[in-house]
Amino acid sequence: MRGTCMGHSLITCKIAKEGMTPKQMESEASIMRKLAYHKNVIQLLDWNSLEEPYLLIMEFMSYGTLRSFVQNHKDELSDDPELQQQFTITSYHIALGMEHLRSKMVVHCDLALRNILVGRFPWEIKVAEFGLARDLTRMRSRRSSRKKQPKERVPLRWYPPEYFRSNYYSFKGDVWAFGIVLWELQTHQIMQDCWLDPYTSRPSFKDIVEILENTVESDGDYVHIDDQRIANGDGM
Repeated sequence: MRGTCMGHSLITCKIAKEGMTPKQMESEASIMRKLAYHKNVIQLLDWNSLEEPYLLIMEFMSYGTLRSFVQNHKDELSDDPELQQQFTITSYHIALGMEHLRSKMVVHCDLALRNILVGRFPWEIKVAEFGLARDLTRMRSRRSSRKKQPKERVPLRWYPPEYFRSNYYSFKGDVWAFGIVLWELQTHQIMQDCWLDPYTSRPSFKDIVEILENTVESDGDYVHIDDQRIANGDGM
C-alpha cells in the first residue's frame, strides 16, 4: 500500500482479520513497540485499534516475505554459486532478530519464512508478524495457554514436541522453529541442534548468532559444529 507515515513514502498495512478484537491489536502493537529500532525486526510506524478496520502501519519491505522471495527467484538463486553463503547471511540476520526478542523476553511463537520480510537480499532481513507473540514479562507462567483458546489458529507444523506433550512453549520453541527455517533454506547442520529433545538441550539464539557470525566472517559455505556449548544453551 502506498502512503506516507512518519517520513516513509511507502508503507505496509496489516488489516485485522474478522473476529480480531481491539485488545488483540493493542497487544500486538505493544510487543512491536517494545521491540522497536532493531535492524532485523520490522518497524511499527503507527496503528489503529479505536475503530474498524483495525490495522498496523509498518515500514515497507520491497521484496515481501522471504518465502515468496525464494519461490519467485528459485531459478535465479539455484544458478548462483554463492547461494549457500547468501542463505547463511540470511539466517544470521534472522538469528540476530530473534536474539533481540529473547533479550526483551518476547516469544515469537510463529517463526517461519512467511513471517520474515526482505528489503535487500541477503543483507536486509527482518522478523515480522507478532500476532501470536507473547511478552513473558506480562505473564504469570511461561506455559502456553493456547489450548484454552480453541478458536485461535496456531502453526502446529512449526511447533516443538513439548507443546504437544505438556502445552509448553518457550524460547526454545522459537529455536525449534528456527531449525525449520534453516531446513526451508537448505542451510547447514546447525538446524539439527535446533531440533534436540528435550528442549533444554537446544542452543540459545546467542549461541546461534555466534556460530553464524563465525561462518559469515570466514566466508565458508558449511560449518562443522563440534563445540559442546551449541548443545548446552540456556534452558528457556
